[in-house]
Amino acid sequence: MTIPASSATPPIAAPPWQRLLDWEPQSRSAWQRFTVAILLTLLAAWLRVALAPAESGGRFITLSLAAALAALYGGFAAGMLSTLLGMVLVNFFLVKPYLTFAFDNPGEAFWLNLWHLLTQLVVVGAIWLMQQRNQHLREASELARISQQRFLDTFEHASAGISHVALDGRLLRVNETFCRMVGYTADELLSMRFQDLTHPGDIDPDEKFIKQALAGKRDSYALEKRYIHKDGHTVWAHLTVALMRRQAGLPDYFISVVQDISNVKAADEAVRKNERLMRQAQALAGFASWEADIANDRFRALSGSFQRLGLPGAELSGAELHSFTHPKDQQRLVQEWMDAVKNTGAYNSTYRARINGADRWFSVRAEFERDVEGRAMRAFGVTQDITERKRAEYEVRRLNTSLELRIQERTRDLKAAYDELESYSYAVAHDLRSPLRIINGFAQALGEDNPGLDDTSRNHLQRIMGASKKMGLLIDGLLQLSQIGRGEVVCQPVNLSAIATRLLEELAAESPQRSVSWSVEPDLHASADPSLIDALLQNLLHNAWKYTATTPQAHIRVFAREADGQTHFCVSDNGAGFDMSRADKLFQPFQRLHQPHEFSGLGIGLATAQRIVQRHGGVLQAEGAPGQGATFCFTLPGEASPDSLP
Repeated sequence: MTIPASSATPPIAAPPWQRLLDWEPQSRSAWQRFTVAILLTLLAAWLRVALAPAESGGRFITLSLAAALAALYGGFAAGMLSTLLGMVLVNFFLVKPYLTFAFDNPGEAFWLNLWHLLTQLVVVGAIWLMQQRNQHLREASELARISQQRFLDTFEHASAGISHVALDGRLLRVNETFCRMVGYTADELLSMRFQDLTHPGDIDPDEKFIKQALAGKRDSYALEKRYIHKDGHTVWAHLTVALMRRQAGLPDYFISVVQDISNVKAADEAVRKNERLMRQAQALAGFASWEADIANDRFRALSGSFQRLGLPGAELSGAELHSFTHPKDQQRLVQEWMDAVKNTGAYNSTYRARINGADRWFSVRAEFERDVEGRAMRAFGVTQDITERKRAEYEVRRLNTSLELRIQERTRDLKAAYDELESYSYAVAHDLRSPLRIINGFAQALGEDNPGLDDTSRNHLQRIMGASKKMGLLIDGLLQLSQIGRGEVVCQPVNLSAIATRLLEELAAESPQRSVSWSVEPDLHASADPSLIDALLQNLLHNAWKYTATTPQAHIRVFAREADGQTHFCVSDNGAGFDMSRADKLFQPFQRLHQPHEFSGLGIGLATAQRIVQRHGGVLQAEGAPGQGATFCFTLPGEASPDSLP
């Protein structure tokens, strides 16, 4: 386990002798060192004179000690200065009379001074060498300490996980990054083997490399492996392992550097998945992606796209690619490509290519990568095989042409049939009207010529005349329906409020004995055929007027409401109403929901109203309940604004 630098034990104060050994003369200035050397020498000389008579044989002993102390404090120069100063003092100041040479025998003086000088050179030199060596040792120790601290800092704070692993797989030392990577504390990891953290599927490759390293076949190895995090999820890592050996060459331990590559693996997997999905999408859509080197006129299909295009290879020159283009499209395609390269826009075109002897249609689109001057350097594009679409378009055009011809033929046939039916209806109506007039005339003549007829006979005559009259009305209804379907609908702005008001006033004038209240919402405008809208409102309002005949306080209302983004024009009454379960019969000709003795009518009005609305492209709907009235609402396309009305 590592110990962070911040938790290291503070240094202990060194003993005096150690501080003396670690003394650095260079830490003091030269004048301080030389001053101390002079003072020590003078002090030693004074002590020598004060303690004992100055005899020639022991004069240098005390001064030798001063030189040694001066060397210890001030270094080699200070020691030699003390030595020389001591020699001057011994020769001229320790024996009276002062300032006179203290030796009678010059030869003795020479050898004594020479011996003292040599001795002091050895002593001072030894002290100086010791100090130099101690200084080198201190510098080496400091470098070792700094190096160790840097190693600890690197080990602990490295962005990669680092661990020392014993030869048997036990974890000897781990850093904090590795602990975070696998989710365990350092204490937990030091009681585990690397196999305990490794995914079962990755243990064998790791152990295989370890055996090769222990056998001397390799000193290091690298591989990608999976670790099992403490919480159970997988951590992908790039592992680099180096075998450390002792001086004798025997294996000692492994250093493992672990780099978390889970994000890289996830990104790679996402890229692979996207590429796979893109290839599948391109294959399903018939897309083929490619890139072009504009300068070298080379085209390269990506992700096996050349197979979808039916090309012989993934990389082709412009000339080779051009050779597959249909002769009728070659010049146009080259010109479009050159224009796109010169301009700043994208390239978008369709062309035919002759692949394996068959013509195929392609749609191609590309965008360009340009330099700072706007020159196209590369192009990236997609090509789609649209042969089937072109064939479908051709088939649609062919079918449309055929359909238009058939429609024209059917229209002619239908018009002929319609004209024939119209002629037939007029002929039938004319032929039916003549017998009806005869029947009605003779019945009326019988009644006038025979005033003595009994009540039963007169009743029979009345029924004959009523049936003939009803038959005439039915013929009129048929003609009305046929006329509604004829002619062209000419839409123009109409005021529904004005038309409804006029029709209600006419109904009120025709039936002055009735008391019917009515209201028309103002400014109801639409774009429609005026004559048909007049007939539509006449049928709806006549219906409402008729079915409120037995209703006290009858009321008819004309209004508009918005629903489903459309305006619905409505005619509502509080009359007899109808059963919604039978509403499907409302708009069928001659179908009635009330008995003739209740309300008169032929059942043709609502059928006519619906046909008018349908001819305008609208819808007519009905709502009602027995005894609660009915509401009829219709829509008309192209509503007009009030300003557009005359």
